[in-house]
Amino acid sequence: MFEPFRNLKAKNIPLPMKDIDTDMIIPAQYLTKTDKFGYGENLFERLRASDPNFPLNLEKFKDGKILTTRSNFGCGSSREHAVWALLQWGIRVVIAPSFADIFFNNAAKNGLVLVRLPEDLVETILVESETGNYYIEVDLESQIVTLPDNSKHHFPFDPFRKECILRGLDDLAYIQSFTSEIEAWHQRRQAKVFYNTLVKNFN
Repeated sequence: MFEPFRNLKAKNIPLPMKDIDTDMIIPAQYLTKTDKFGYGENLFERLRASDPNFPLNLEKFKDGKILTTRSNFGCGSSREHAVWALLQWGIRVVIAPSFADIFFNNAAKNGLVLVRLPEDLVETILVESETGNYYIEVDLESQIVTLPDNSKHHFPFDPFRKECILRGLDDLAYIQSFTSEIEAWHQRRQAKVFYNTLVKNFN
């Protein structure tokens, strides 16, 4: 399980790069743990170390919880650690024109909300966010992004994944939420099997 997500209004961090792969998000040398914790401090570590002006190094973006970037975010390997690192840094939403498929699925299973918006709109957000005082509101329930100029933009989202994120359920927790129904089905099935056995023995 994870923290449910419904609505967030937060500062946006602009990252004007495309094809950001999972090794850039969390370098392989940090994947030595046997659990999913402790990755946030190494988010974009190589980029942060090589460029003092990398957005996550700048004070004006310090409290940002939304990250906007260019197309094909999360490509490369299938490492789920990339999603964990983003969440542990404090990022709950990533906005981009497109995402790599495996990363997209990993994000949904962990409560990281990925918002797909048109490329021209993303470019506008990237430029205007450079001030460090650009706040975006993301409402998952209505699937609406509201920008500072009060313009509203709808984004697509898978209905099943939407329900899980709204409720804070990963795949296992979703199945467990039906425990009472599953047990009731087993009881009905057992009663039917017992009845059929009796009928068969009397015939």
